[in-house]
Amino acid sequence: MSVAIGTEARSPDRRASTRRQSASLIILLLIAVLAVTAIVALTLGAAGIPLSRLPAALGLTGESTAMTARDQLVLWSIRVPRIAAAAMVGGLLAAAGAIMQGLFRNPLADPALVGVSSGGALAAASTIVFTDSRFGETLRFLQTELLPLAAFAGSLATTAILYGISSRSGRTSIAVFLLAGVAITAIANAGIGLLVFVADDRQLRDITFWMLGSMSGVTRTKAAVLAPVLLIGLVACTFIARGLDLLVLGEADAFHGGVDVERLKRISIVMVSAMTGVAVSISGVIGFVGIVVPHLLRLVIGPAHRLLLPASVLSGAILMVGADTLARTIVAPAEMPIGILTAAVGAPVFLFILLRQRGLASL
Repeated sequence: MSVAIGTEARSPDRRASTRRQSASLIILLLIAVLAVTAIVALTLGAAGIPLSRLPAALGLTGESTAMTARDQLVLWSIRVPRIAAAAMVGGLLAAAGAIMQGLFRNPLADPALVGVSSGGALAAASTIVFTDSRFGETLRFLQTELLPLAAFAGSLATTAILYGISSRSGRTSIAVFLLAGVAITAIANAGIGLLVFVADDRQLRDITFWMLGSMSGVTRTKAAVLAPVLLIGLVACTFIARGLDLLVLGEADAFHGGVDVERLKRISIVMVSAMTGVAVSISGVIGFVGIVVPHLLRLVIGPAHRLLLPASVLSGAILMVGADTLARTIVAPAEMPIGILTAAVGAPVFLFILLRQRGLASL
């Protein structure tokens, strides 16, 4: 009897240890895949750098030739900042999607649903048209710097409006937040449509390229803006993971489990808006990353957010680095917008998820 009791007492500890080991292995595997993807991305592009020349280009061998100088210029001025930014944008979008799905308790939730991306896109499109008009010609030379600032401001303004609409007496209605987001998205898209109508050919090309997403304008300064947001987001994720797990059971059960539900909603909404807004401000609108990555991970590793959130960051980074590498090589020396590639992969997956949910719901 004592042996049986001792075995039962040890079994939960053994299961917990096994889960921690599995989680560690998954995270290490994703880190390794991300490292391999980044190394491959460093070697590919319009100015190819063979793997044999990569150590010298990275300054690991001390070799100094004209070809090495050219490789180093390409790597450190263009490719490394671009790969780093793509990884962080992918991580931010995927993490925002995972938080949204946990908050709404719906695997089809996505940051784009609440209008944050559309608000940023409307602000960016307005900046493109205004700085190219005779009214804003004095600011035309600052268009490159103003675009990400305008997109970020548009995303934050959208969040503030949505939060004001959905909050009443200190409580935030997630259903109202979602429905208001759909309405805001429609209004923003109408504004973008109006700007497309009045834009000239060059403005229309710029707006279209922004709406489809691209990492072509990334610099080291822009990449550096993403790093602190991603770091703060990762730290915040560790504090909301348990609350999101309990929220799956319902708001009442989560409250009785010790979760301040309203505080969790506010933190989650601000995190999603900040992550999405910063990503949109750098890359433009890139769809389906926030919905596909977290959902597929849930099928593989389960719904526990303590593992799901960091795994989403790493998987989103892998997806975006791979998509960006393909975008700048598939039609080289031209460049394909990333949004085309993510939509080509994400839309069929989204339809599969939708049909699967319909089947589970017997609709």
